Amino acid sequence: SGGAYTFGKRVLSIRLAFAIGWILWLAYIVGAVLYALGFASYAVLLVKTLPVWAVEGGPAWLSHRAFSLGLATVATCGYAFALIRKSAGGGSVETWGKLAVFIALVIAGLIALVKTPGPEITTQLTPLLPSGFSGLMMAMGFTFIAVQGFDLIATVGGEIKDPQRTIPRAMMISLGVAMAVYLPLLFIVATVGVPPGESIESLSRSHPETMIALAAKNYMGPTGYWLVVISAIFATLSALHACLMAASRIALAMAQDRTLPYQLGKLHSERGTPTASLYATTGAALVILFAVPDVSSAGAAASLIFLISFAIAHVTAILARRRGGSSQPGFRTPLFPLVPILGGLACTALALFQVIVVPAAGIVTLAGLAVGALLYFTQLSTRAEVVDARIEAKDPDLVRLRGRNPLVLVPVVNPDSAPGLVGMANALAVPNVGRVLILSVVDPPKEQATNQHGVVAQAASNVVGQALSSSMESGMMPEFLLTMASDPWDEIGRVATNHGCESLLLGLNPETPPENLKPFERLFSNIDCDVSVLAAPSGWRLHQVHEVLVPIGGRGEHDTLRARLLGSLSRLLELRITFLRVLPANANTDDVAQAERELNYLCDDKAPGIGRSEVIVSDDVTAVIEQRAEQTDLLILGLQRPTRRRRLFSSVSLRLARASAGATIMIGRGD
Repeated sequence: SGGAYTFGKRVLSIRLAFAIGWILWLAYIVGAVLYALGFASYAVLLVKTLPVWAVEGGPAWLSHRAFSLGLATVATCGYAFALIRKSAGGGSVETWGKLAVFIALVIAGLIALVKTPGPEITTQLTPLLPSGFSGLMMAMGFTFIAVQGFDLIATVGGEIKDPQRTIPRAMMISLGVAMAVYLPLLFIVATVGVPPGESIESLSRSHPETMIALAAKNYMGPTGYWLVVISAIFATLSALHACLMAASRIALAMAQDRTLPYQLGKLHSERGTPTASLYATTGAALVILFAVPDVSSAGAAASLIFLISFAIAHVTAILARRRGGSSQPGFRTPLFPLVPILGGLACTALALFQVIVVPAAGIVTLAGLAVGALLYFTQLSTRAEVVDARIEAKDPDLVRLRGRNPLVLVPVVNPDSAPGLVGMANALAVPNVGRVLILSVVDPPKEQATNQHGVVAQAASNVVGQALSSSMESGMMPEFLLTMASDPWDEIGRVATNHGCESLLLGLNPETPPENLKPFERLFSNIDCDVSVLAAPSGWRLHQVHEVLVPIGGRGEHDTLRARLLGSLSRLLELRITFLRVLPANANTDDVAQAERELNYLCDDKAPGIGRSEVIVSDDVTAVIEQRAEQTDLLILGLQRPTRRRRLFSSVSLRLARASAGATIMIGRGD
């Protein structure tokens, strides 16, 4: 579910997807407010004419804004509670009711049209565009919100059976039915619905809210007038229901991705309906309903937002198709790329025209985006990008559709370490999309003797042969690069930079003296990619990993890298992941409870279903982690950013790596 938000997330990025989802959520909320007010105005019109009032037109309180707001509130809350009680269905009575009324209006209009002389019809249609082409463009921009209903279908895609087949058919049928009803009705209104001596333009200007009803009255009498009023009530109610449902599903999808607060993703314990997002959507609609006296600018902004979202959808459709499309069979746009190009240009042109004609719509849209950007970067970005990194690591389609082709560079020096490094590289590389480049750097012979050439060649052959054997065992097809350089660390940095690698995987012997680790720091400072350093005992293999320990502390600078690593590992292995937090001995119960809550959030974000939290109170943090590491197969630590006073590998990290019963992987980001 999620509609254009989900589409944008699959093809663009999580940040752009947030912008799309946030502004669409607001647009659907504004649409719900407009339809609630529309229902209230037609309901008041109907109530005023009931034959129960002593005074014609009913008492004065019927015309008060408070009464209209009350009706709009009742309708909004009523549909919200109905959607909480039952997710599927709803609104069928209103939809079929308005369709039946529209068909009756069209049939009566066609009968009147047949009886009308041709010259009169021609007169009413002359001029065809009274306000010119600019007037047509303006009308299209203003009314776009009224014909975007087919977009609502995609927002509930996750709740539809056989969505690949059902959603395209539903969109085509809904558009076809709408055009089959609205086009004849509008033609009838513009011809036989206009009183003698008037034009459709003058009738619209003098009676903007009841123009259709008056036109129906002109060719059907009072019956036509009331049929339009009743159909308007049905239409606004069904649209209100649809907007509330669509807005809540967008909020639900965003909350599940943490691009909105995760609390909005909570479902009803029995019915499975998105209660939290429905409460938030309804609450926001009621605030706008009561706090904003004139929602016309917001309505124009909603139309502008839908135009922009459709233009973006056309662009993403082109990008998705160019990048290979989904691996799942589904609908494919015909006449590609002509259809999305023309559609995108048309939507963009209408959006630009709308901004020029109604500057307030552009201002409201920009203000909404500014508020959303402030919310995202101050409150939501960290968790959203952590969850996105985990999902991306597990979903090759997502990586491919975003146009990425990540490369993992694995320098191999010791043949004995090759199996472990190759296995970890296999986990880090996204299947069918990512690439693994195994690098072997050999020293140039100091002498030009033939026997020296043989020694160098044999050493390179041993490394490449072991790496190739391990790759075949893992089902990988990596690339191999053999180079010759006097300084292997500079050569690794050069290859990483020239090949644009996304990840660099290095091997480390934890017994290495600290003074011999400076080349790691020099390399770390000269590259711009993710760095993982694997310290594993001889004979270690990735498939041996089941228990993973993740100590948590510090400022969370490794959260995204850690989420990507855990997502990659869980794609291949059945893991049990423990997030460990050690608090000082003077921590109280509130501190422990807070730490447990934070760890539970991490479990939900980084390892849902396979993670657990553990909080231990002790003043000896290293000893606690050391003891727990003896019971795990893989220990995940963070690399420090080296400074004058701080080394890449802390003494504690090296101590833990030496104490670990399995392997230790340390992760960081190069400068």
